[in-house]
Amino acid sequence: MLSAQQFKQSKQFKRPPNSTSSKVARWRPLFSRNRIIQALFGGALAFLAGNFAVHSNVETALDFLSPVYKDSYWDGHREEVKDAFVTSWDAYAKYAWGKDVFHPVSKTAYQMSPSGLGWIIVDSLDTLMIMNLTTQLSDARKWLNRGLTYDQDQDVNTFETTIRMLGGLLSAHYLSTQLPDVSSRRDYIYLTKAVDLADRLLSAYESRSGIPYASVNLHKRQGIPSHADGGASSTAEATTLQLEMKYLAHLTGKEIYWRKAENVMKVIDDHRMQNGLLPIYVHPQSGRFPYREIRLGSRGDSYYEYLIKQFLQSSGQEPIYSEMWEEALAGIQKHLVTTTKHSNLRFIAELPQGIGGKLSPKMDHLVCFLPGSIAIGATEGRTEAEARKLPSWDAQKEEQMELARELMKTCWAMYAVTESGLSPEIAWFETESGDLEPNPGLRPRSRSSNDPKSWKKDFIIKPPDAHNLQRPETVESLFLMFRVTNDPLYRKWGWEMFKAFQKHTIVADGEGYTSLNDVTKVPPPQRDNMESFWLAETLKYFYLLFSPSVYIPLTEVVFNTEAHVLPRFKTTKFVTGWTRKERA
Repeated sequence: MLSAQQFKQSKQFKRPPNSTSSKVARWRPLFSRNRIIQALFGGALAFLAGNFAVHSNVETALDFLSPVYKDSYWDGHREEVKDAFVTSWDAYAKYAWGKDVFHPVSKTAYQMSPSGLGWIIVDSLDTLMIMNLTTQLSDARKWLNRGLTYDQDQDVNTFETTIRMLGGLLSAHYLSTQLPDVSSRRDYIYLTKAVDLADRLLSAYESRSGIPYASVNLHKRQGIPSHADGGASSTAEATTLQLEMKYLAHLTGKEIYWRKAENVMKVIDDHRMQNGLLPIYVHPQSGRFPYREIRLGSRGDSYYEYLIKQFLQSSGQEPIYSEMWEEALAGIQKHLVTTTKHSNLRFIAELPQGIGGKLSPKMDHLVCFLPGSIAIGATEGRTEAEARKLPSWDAQKEEQMELARELMKTCWAMYAVTESGLSPEIAWFETESGDLEPNPGLRPRSRSSNDPKSWKKDFIIKPPDAHNLQRPETVESLFLMFRVTNDPLYRKWGWEMFKAFQKHTIVADGEGYTSLNDVTKVPPPQRDNMESFWLAETLKYFYLLFSPSVYIPLTEVVFNTEAHVLPRFKTTKFVTGWTRKERA
C-alpha cells in the first residue's frame, strides 16, 4: 500500500529513491527504455482493440490519445473532491463536533445516544486517512480516545452499527498499518474500540436460528427484534455483517466472531428460494422468509454484494460464496433484468409477489451498487484486460461485463435526465407491457441508446421519490468500473456528477453540504441534513475515482457496504464451517 505522503508528493506514485518497501516496489513501473516502448506499443494496441469491442465507432476508439487517459489530468479533480470533504468536515467540526446528526443549513445537531456514538467521526476516519488529512485525523482520534464509549444504555440498529462503526474502526486500524504517515503501526485504539463494540453486538445473534435481531442494546447486551414486520429482520441487514466480523476474527484469533456471522449464511442458504434470489425479510426465530417480495433495492441489496465480497475477502478460500454469487447473478439476469420502452436501457425491476409474479418497473438508487459488484465478481478485482488472459475467462464473464456496462449506463442516466443533474432516490420506467411479464431475461434485447434525450422519455420521477440523500452507489460503481476497464468515460460521468453535487448541495453560506428534497427543480430545495455516508462513502469514492489505480488497489482490499477498506487475507485458523444442502 502506498503511503499517503508518497501519494501526495508523487504524481507517478513511484517509490521514493531511498525506500526499501517491497510492497511499493511491486507496484513501481519498470523504467528501462525498451520496456517503456514495448509497454506503450502493446498497451495502445490492447486498449484500441478493447475500445473497438466496447465503443461504436473508430473516432471514439482512437480517443485514447486524449489527455483524459493520463492520471495527471485528474489531479485537480481529485483535489476539488478533497476540498469538498474539508468544507463538509470543517462545518461539522465548527457547529456539531462529537454529535451524531448534523443539519448544515440550520447549523444544529443532536446525539443518537446519551453521550454519542461517533456516528459521523468514526464513519469518516478512513476517509481522513485516505485523503491524508492528518490534522483533522488527530482531532478525531483525540475525541475517540477521550469521548467515545459504547457502554451506553441505548438500542442501536445491528446492521448500521456494524457497517458504520465497527467497519469504520476496523478500516482505520487496517489503514493505520498501511499508511504510516497518518498513524503509528502501534496505535491499537481503533482495534480496542472495535473489539469492545463487537462483543456488545454479539448478543444480537442470540435468536433461536442465529439470524441477528434488528437491534441490540449496547449496555444490556440484549438483542431486540424489529417492532414492525412481525419481528422479522431485513434480509440485507442480517447478511451484511460478515466482512466485518470475519476480519475481526482474523485480527484477534477469536472464533466466535467468525462462527456467529457465518452461521447466518448457512441458515439463509438452507431456506433459500429459487434461482438464488431471496425475499427481503427473514425471521430471526425460524430463519424462514415470511413474505415473497424480492428486490435488489432497500432490504435486499447488500446480501448480494456481500456474497462476492466474502469470496474475495478470504482470497478465494471460500468458493461457496462465489457459487452463491453466480447462482444469484443468473437469477437476477433471468428474473429481474428488463428494458425500457424507448431507449432499451436495462434496469433491475422488482417482484412484489415473488418469482412467477409480474414485475414492477421501479428501481431504487441503492441498486446501483450492482454494476461495480458484477465487475469485480467477473475479474476478481483485476483489470478486464488482465482477467481476459486467464483460463477461467469465458463467454459467461463477457456477458456479465456487458450487463455491468449496461446497468452502469442506466444508473448514470438517473442523473443525466434530471434538470439538476442529480438522481432521485427512486426511478420508475416506461416499459412495453410484455417486458413486465415473468422471466424477462429469456426475451431477446436490442442495443440500448446512447442518446440522453431518448432516455428522458423512459424515466418517471414521482414526487415522493424525488429527493437525493447524497448516496454513494452510483459513484461506487463508477469507481469500480473504471478500475476494472480503465475506460475514462466513467471518470467523465463521475466528474459531471460531482459538479452537480458541488453546485446544488452546498449550503448558502458555503459552510457544508446537504441532501436535497427535489432533484427535478432548479435550484433543488435543500433538506438540511448531511448523512454520514456523504463523508464515509460518496466523497471517498469520488476521490478514489480520480486517483491512480495503484492507490488502494482492488486486488488487495474489499470495501464494505459503507466503503470502509478491509484487507483480503488468507487464513489457516478459520475455514468454512458449513456446506450447502442439496435441493430437490
